[in-house]
Amino acid sequence: MRRKKESAGQIAGDLLYDLAGGILYAAGIYTFAGSAGFAPGGISGLALILNHIWGLPVGTVTLLLNIPLVVFSYKTVGKRLLIKSAKTMLISSLLLDVIFPFTPMYEGNRMMAAVYSGVFLGAGMAMFYIRGSSSGGIDFLALVIKKKRPYMSIGVITLLIDLVVIFLGWPVFGDVDAVLYGVASTGISTIVIDKILYGAGAGTLAIIITDKGKTIAERISETAGRGVTSLPASGGYTGKHRDVLLCACSKSEAALVKSAVQDADAGAFLMFTETSEIFGEGFKRREI
Repeated sequence: MRRKKESAGQIAGDLLYDLAGGILYAAGIYTFAGSAGFAPGGISGLALILNHIWGLPVGTVTLLLNIPLVVFSYKTVGKRLLIKSAKTMLISSLLLDVIFPFTPMYEGNRMMAAVYSGVFLGAGMAMFYIRGSSSGGIDFLALVIKKKRPYMSIGVITLLIDLVVIFLGWPVFGDVDAVLYGVASTGISTIVIDKILYGAGAGTLAIIITDKGKTIAERISETAGRGVTSLPASGGYTGKHRDVLLCACSKSEAALVKSAVQDADAGAFLMFTETSEIFGEGFKRREI
């Protein structure tokens, strides 16, 4: 009975965050970016461009464009994250096409539209990440490219793809300002995500106890692009050998780490603990 209640609570919590995040995300896309005539990065930005050319519904196009990316990234991302993200994408698409066309659009200054588009998009995506989900699209594609080109940073890959989408807005919307506003919106959304999820320097430490240390370490590297430190250990009662893995990551990456661990070893013991600051490669530089 206890487990069923927790499961129902988890589902309800995920749905609540999906709805709240979906509303924020849809506002960023429809209310601000769409009305101001520019495309932020990502699949939704591409959907906005197609909407401007042919009048296609933004939510539906976003969902359709995500389908091949979901299929393409299935082995890399993992089943659990894909299922959660599919639910998030469906809710966001319904809000974009069914609810928000009946809401007023922002008709003020384009720069202000870019700022608030970034704020709302960042806040919405942060809500998804908190519950171990995502808005799909570019996130999945970046992970697949990272697996094929391990030396590339996920952040750099995502930025390059976003810039391609943003620059497509130049000829479509008819002015170079569309590119500038798209860059501003995307940059602001990244800052908002960082501030909401892990502040200025905070992060997450994953502690994993497992029999399959090497397999999990490889899976985390492929999925989240993070390194893992392995420590030998033994059970205090059984005396059986175990691997203790330590992985420092951001909160947005914690969902990927969790999915990687569960896919590699469903019986692994997994803990996440908050860290106030992380120094070192891939995080903040230590001040001397």
